[in-house]
Amino acid sequence: MSRLDELLNKNEAWAARIEAEDPTFFQRLSGIQTPKFLWIGCSDSRVPANQIVDMAPGEVFVHRNIANVVVHTDLNCLSVIQFAVDVLKVEHILVVGHYGCGGVLAALDGQRVGLADNWIRHVKDVARRHEVLLAEIDDHGLRHDRLCELNVLQQVANVCETTIVRDAWASGQSLHVYGWVYTLRDGRVHDLGLDIGSEQALAEQYAPALARIGADREDR
Repeated sequence: MSRLDELLNKNEAWAARIEAEDPTFFQRLSGIQTPKFLWIGCSDSRVPANQIVDMAPGEVFVHRNIANVVVHTDLNCLSVIQFAVDVLKVEHILVVGHYGCGGVLAALDGQRVGLADNWIRHVKDVARRHEVLLAEIDDHGLRHDRLCELNVLQQVANVCETTIVRDAWASGQSLHVYGWVYTLRDGRVHDLGLDIGSEQALAEQYAPALARIGADREDR
């Protein structure tokens, strides 16, 4: 039996179990999706979006990439945001990083990982932007944690600065953007304290959130 056979058998068992527990589950799921949440997270296999917030399939629209980066030239990410905002009419965008992120660590330490180095450069830009703050932290693990948080903060700002989100706000659409960092050690989410529902809110909340990160020295 190949590894894929094992996965197919697991899928069959899972589908049978779900149908036995909830006979109408797949019938409901096959209908039009109406999620209220867009999750922009890291591709890390240890960070499953639906499970972390205990939501069923169909309740969270998901985009994932290395180090949860939002780049204005990335048509993949922008297309997901546009579809979520304009078509699905999501009300909440969650930008979710995680402590212990390998992509963030590679950016912090200047590690070479291959083609992905070009992608991780975006996180290196975040590190350079906040090099004074990071240099004040002696412990390497804490410095890694802070860069994970700073990266999420920057990506939240990037989401808010897209024409997609700005146009939604201008039209009066209810849409809020948040920044979270997931903790692998205990499964808890650390909220960076952002709840941005307008251009003005971004200007008002960014600096205080950055100040909180700078003042936080607790190991996550």
